[in-house]
Parts: sequence; C-alpha cells; structure tokens
Amino acid sequence: MTLVLRETDVERVIQMDAVIAAVEASMRELGAGTAQNEPRRRAFAPGGLLNVMFASYPGGGCTGLKAYTVAGGRVRFLVAVFGLDGSLEALIEADHMGAYRTGAATAVAVRALAPPGPATVALIGVGRQGATQALAISRVIEVKELRAFSRDPDRRAAFALEQSGKLGVRVTAAASAEAAVRGADIVITITTSSVPVVEAAWVADHAVVVGAGSNFPNRTEIPADLVARARTVVVDQLAAAQLESGDLIQAHAAGQFDWERATELGSVLTGTWKPPDEPGITLFESHGLALWDLAAASVVLAAARELRLGEEVALF
Repeated sequence: MTLVLRETDVERVIQMDAVIAAVEASMRELGAGTAQNEPRRRAFAPGGLLNVMFASYPGGGCTGLKAYTVAGGRVRFLVAVFGLDGSLEALIEADHMGAYRTGAATAVAVRALAPPGPATVALIGVGRQGATQALAISRVIEVKELRAFSRDPDRRAAFALEQSGKLGVRVTAAASAEAAVRGADIVITITTSSVPVVEAAWVADHAVVVGAGSNFPNRTEIPADLVARARTVVVDQLAAAQLESGDLIQAHAAGQFDWERATELGSVLTGTWKPPDEPGITLFESHGLALWDLAAASVVLAAARELRLGEEVALF
C-alpha cells in the first residue's frame, strides 16, 4: 500500500529539529559517497514548466524524486518516496515540506561554517521561505537579533512582529537591506530577485552569507564582487551549482570566480575539507537538492504513520 499525505498532514507532523537532523545526515552520506543526488532538470512547455529531481538516501531507507510544475501562477509540488526494495511507500504534497528542508539546509551549513557564539542575523526576504529560514536558524544558534527586510514595509513589520512571538528572539524590521546587513554575522537571502539584493561593501569581513533564493542561471542575489571577496565558497552540490547558481555562474563569467574554489557541503560535514587559516567571508550557495526532500520525507512519513495520518491506496 502507498500512503498519500496531503499538505494538512505534513503541517500537522513536521518538526524543524527532525528535518535539520535528517538533512545533515543525508549530506554526510552524500559527502561520504553513500547517498546520491541528481540535479534538477527542467522541461519548458507553453505556459508552464516541469521540474524533476531525484536522489537515493540509504540512511533513510529510501530513494525517490520530487516533481513540480509552475503554471498559471501556481506551483504544485509532489514527492514520491520508494523503499529500497522498490516499493512505492508514499506520495506527499510537498510545498510546506520543501520550505522546511530549505531552511534546514541553511541551518546545517551555518552550524558547520559559523563560529560559535551569539550572532546577529540579517534576513533578506520575508515570505513563507523567509519564515522557515528564521525558524531553522533559531534552532542551531543563539540569535542576538534577527533583522528582516523586504521591499514592502508593512510585510516586514508584520513578519518581525509575528516571528518575535513565534521564535522568542528579537526580530526587527530593518529600514533597508543595508541596515539589515551592516554588522551582521550571518546574512541570508531568500528572494526571487533577478538582480543582487545586497552589496559587497555592506558585508562584514567575518560574515557567513547564505544565498538560498536563486536556482536559475539568469538570477542573482549575491553580486560578483561579494563572491570574489569570499574566502570560502561552499555549495550544496557542485553539479547542481554549475547548472543553477546564477550567483556563481555570473561571477565566473565576469572573471571573479573560479569553480575550483567551490567546496561541497558534504565535504565540510565529513571533515575532508579543512577551513582556511585566516578568517574571512564564507559564502554558502543553496540551490535545493532532492536528497533534502527525501530526508524531510523520511521523518514526515515516520511521524505520519505513527499518528495514522493520510490515505492508503493500492498501486501496482
């Protein structure tokens, strides 16, 4: 039998701490060569776009794929989870789960790359993904202050008020992106912008910068001169970054970045990469891996089964 989980089922059981742990475990497996991940592929059609990405996650006992369409102003996400024996274990509506796994990946990277201690966080982008970025980062570091910015002053004010209550940390609405970023220890961009949303001169020399919004080669959140300033550049997966990282692709085209500088997050987590002797800006480019979807699905599926949520259907 195959378990069908809808968004309401996922929202009922998903827990950020569990997703962070699963995403980290999956990336350790990827770094060790146990797990596999295939970058996203896209098929364009009149009026719409199909995206498909797939992976194997032995530690979670599964393989699977995520497929999603963009058409008519809507995005529809579906994760199919197969057991290692080939059985179709679950079909999961995956919009909410996707936001959690993206936030979790940021948390995993920041915990691995940022120095210990309290930190001031700048968050550029206050949509649904911004909320899960804030939630995830609050689970792995002590946040002194989270400065949130978006172009809409009402949205950023509402976000600051809501997240302060939810997270129990100081969240302020920044008057500008520059005001959010200057002096911040961690800078997170989670937007759909096609042009950079921060400037290199704003970023402190010790900061960890996470570019989490762009996964198209013609979109950038991080300017090329900031990429050039970064002492360390970490990507979720090199093959994915070379296809999708507009930040790095455009910096490379401008002669300000060499792909040999990129280190995969899995190498950081497994200890095969050693940090530089001198401090400097660390850039993490997050594009989204199917492996993260499987990691999140593995814990969501287990929790849903425990509560007997979802609908079982007979296939094959």
